[in-house]
Parts: sequence; C-alpha cells; structure tokens
Amino acid sequence: MKRLLSTLLLALLLAGCATEKGIVDKGAYELDTRHQAQAAYPRIKVLVIHYTADDFDSSLATLTDKNVSSHYLIPAQPPAPDGKPRIWQLVPESELAWHAGISFWRGTNRINDTSVGIELENRGWKKTGGDKTFTPFEPAQIAALIPLAKDIIARYHIKPENVVAHSDIAPQRKDDPGPLFPWRELALQGIGAWPDPARVAFYINGRPPSQPVETAALLDLLARYGYDVPENMTQAQQKRVITVFQMHFRPQRWDGVADIETMAIAEALLEKYGQG
Repeated sequence: MKRLLSTLLLALLLAGCATEKGIVDKGAYELDTRHQAQAAYPRIKVLVIHYTADDFDSSLATLTDKNVSSHYLIPAQPPAPDGKPRIWQLVPESELAWHAGISFWRGTNRINDTSVGIELENRGWKKTGGDKTFTPFEPAQIAALIPLAKDIIARYHIKPENVVAHSDIAPQRKDDPGPLFPWRELALQGIGAWPDPARVAFYINGRPPSQPVETAALLDLLARYGYDVPENMTQAQQKRVITVFQMHFRPQRWDGVADIETMAIAEALLEKYGQG
C-alpha cells in the first residue's frame, strides 16, 4: 500500500512539472511563453470578398491549380448533407493564399500577406446592350457566407472598414463582387462597413444628390478612406476608383461620376471609421 501511494505521488509531481503554466513541451525542447511582447499584432487584418466569374467545378479547378488560390470557396447552392451548408477550405488561414494579386488598402500593399480571401461561385458580369449586367447572388450562398465571415472577423478582430471587395483593393483591375453583393445587409450582421444614412443626409445638406462635384475633391476623400489614388491618374483611372466605391457603397448607381451623394457617403464613412 505504501509503495502504491509513493508511485501515485511521483506521478502527480511529474504531471505537475509537465503542465506548468506557460511552459510548452515540444519534445526535443521546451518553450517558455510566459512573457509575451506588446509589439505584436495579428498577421491577418483584412477580409477580401471575391466572385469566381465561373461555375463551381471550373472555379475549384482554377483555385486548386498552381497560379491562384483562395482560403475559401462557397458554391452558389451549398450542399447540406448534415443540415449545414458545406464550404470548401482550400488554404489554411495560417498560410498565404494568392487571391488579391497586386493590391492596396489603407496605406498597405501586398494584401495577400495580411488577408483571408473568400471566393463566391458567381458568373460575374456580361455585356448587355453595351452595359455590364451582373449575376445576382443566391440567398443560400449568402446565408453560408455570414457565419464564416463572422468567425474570421472574430478570430482576428478585423475592423469593419477592412472587410473589402476585391475591387476596393484593385480598382483598376477588378469588379468583384460587384454592385449586387449585399454589403448593406451584411453590415447589419456586423460584417463590413456601411455609412449611417442620417449622416449621409447631413452631408448632402438638402442639395441635389446628383449635382456634380470636383473629381479631385472626391478622390481626396477616397484616398483618405483607403483607396489607391496615385498622382497622375488618367481620367479613366479616376473614374474606375469612383465606380468601384459606388459599387460598394451606392450600388443603385455606379456611373463613376463625382457627385454630391457619393461625396456625402465618403464623408460619412470617414467620420465613422476614420482615415486609412
């Protein structure tokens, strides 16, 4: 009996040593994690939303090939074999995916290094009568996106203004996810930024919303909010930046024209979320 008690006591002592708080046994060595530096921040700070501009099978083949990748892919109609929508994870969040390409947001380029990318199966746009016509998103797809986006935002404490469209970070190259993506509805769920309507009305101040304003003044606001607005842009490039901003925050009219309503939205966003 005495020998048994001694054996149990030794086992308890060894267990106590093995589970000392803050000491991690790595086999060939130990890590002391009790002294954490203050000058540290999460690698992931941005969530980027895309569409694939293709069907699911082609999208999956492209995103698992050698040239491009994304962390997640959501089908237009996610299967639910266990009553829950199934989402494809193609790259672990701890690893870099090549989804953003050449990009810029809020003073930082190389957005691949600091972001998680979600691709949505969607045909994108086609030309109809000379105009771009975008494909609507399926409600089941958006319903699957919402909990995934919420989880990512919570894990990395991503700020609302850093939940962005691919077009926001690459306005000269990209349109996705386009003006039919439900940014306002997602913002009501805590996903992404959206201006307060009362503050937009305040900045409009009774003026005609479509009244033109100076393009340079509007672009200054967009640059302060986070968009890439380099010097010596052509008129076409300036229009592209305004267009993608409108696709995100004024999807009912995205003509690329600098007007009072677009400027008021930019001012309301800067007031709410600050400068990039």
